[in-house]
Amino acid sequence: MQELKNLKFSNQFATLPEELFHRQTWTPFDAPKLIHYNDELAKTLSLPRDLNPEDLVPFINGNKVFKNSAPLSMAYAGHQFGSWVPQLGDGRGILLGQLQTVDGLLDLHIKGAGKTPYSRFGDGRAVLRSTIREYLCGEAMHHLGIPSSRSLILIGSEEPVFRETTEFGAMMVRVAKTHIRFGHFEYLTHNKKSNLVPVLLDHVIHNYFPELQNAKDAYTDLFEKMVTLTARLIAKWQVFGFAHGVMNTDNMSILGETFDFGPFGFLDDYDPGFICNHSDHQGRYAFNNQPSIGLWNCHALAAALKDQIDIEKTKEIINNYEKIFYEELTKLYRRKFGLIRVEKGDLDLIEEFLDWMKRYKKDYTNTFRDLSEGILEFSDSKGKAWQSNYQNRLAKEDTTKEDRKNLMINSNPKYILRNYLAQEVIEAAQEGDYSPLNKLLNVLKNPFSAKEEYKDYAKSPPEWGKKLEISCSS
Repeated sequence: MQELKNLKFSNQFATLPEELFHRQTWTPFDAPKLIHYNDELAKTLSLPRDLNPEDLVPFINGNKVFKNSAPLSMAYAGHQFGSWVPQLGDGRGILLGQLQTVDGLLDLHIKGAGKTPYSRFGDGRAVLRSTIREYLCGEAMHHLGIPSSRSLILIGSEEPVFRETTEFGAMMVRVAKTHIRFGHFEYLTHNKKSNLVPVLLDHVIHNYFPELQNAKDAYTDLFEKMVTLTARLIAKWQVFGFAHGVMNTDNMSILGETFDFGPFGFLDDYDPGFICNHSDHQGRYAFNNQPSIGLWNCHALAAALKDQIDIEKTKEIINNYEKIFYEELTKLYRRKFGLIRVEKGDLDLIEEFLDWMKRYKKDYTNTFRDLSEGILEFSDSKGKAWQSNYQNRLAKEDTTKEDRKNLMINSNPKYILRNYLAQEVIEAAQEGDYSPLNKLLNVLKNPFSAKEEYKDYAKSPPEWGKKLEISCSS
């Protein structure tokens, strides 16, 4: 227990001007219970190897404190569904602090911590349903190779929380490189605190991009890095069929990590217009809109930094977003098709295959996996024509058939986090059975390795599983 108290915590964000945050503790549950502990992530954080996770619970619940953690709730703003909201902030979250790790500085953030000055009319709590979904998705994304926040520990309670129905309260510790969002800069610029923008920019450079400290135009260079990371992240989302659902500017990490999971969803049948958030009535955040929304959000960030970055260079950076996105997208899709060489018609070949999947409502993940395993069958003329073109394209490659198959197997997951699988786990957990959660997490940690014992997790969803409505409420 003493080892936990003496963990080398810091909170670099707490050294910034207090207009950016509110120092506070949080509201404990009366009888917290451990639901899951992420041993793998704990090793990254260099937590004691012999740690009993039960000993960590009171620190997460707020009954005990880590030395030098300096907990706080952040102030930020953002564009929500395209509309400006001048103040948002951590309405149910507490930035506990940072730990220095082999992967650099990592934030530990408690979600579901209770009311903060930014809770507005909310209760500041999270529910078991939403925390399980975020816990699962962080692991799924990480092991697919998509930059993402993850979760260290999940605790539950018997505390009632009122959403569409009465649910049970829960807390989790989210781990991310940073919790600084596009919305932090928007908050400062649009709320007459623009004098603090360079202070926050310097903080970001010092902690995350030290190579820019002596750059001639460091702020513009930093903006370019944020745009590049965003474009590459969204390319990865598209390639793996991930829909975020709420790409508001306050949900966009400056370091290009997937962040703030809500009504997310992975594609089942390939439908480019897939809308995973049933509150998104206009389809603003539909799957095929994500790349353009990423660009829209970068424009919003540029507007927030307008007094600090070079205008002409900024236009060039913004205009380069699409090129960066398509370069990353095409590179990743080539791998999914087993292609190493770069050929002029590759993007057309990719798009024709996606059109074929859309026409026949093919399962996105399973179809690519079948292609990689050499068991995909084409019975229609359009599919056969594509297959012939694909074989001609493969003939230009120098790789062996075995090497190509290995590349494809390691680029096309066997298992993804389908909404119906998450729902089954949630329903079991609400009844006090956490074994399905543990099993699904094990499956998601090895998404590319097929195992007979996990074959049911690779099935396309039943009809009820395709019709689940996921909302922002959590």
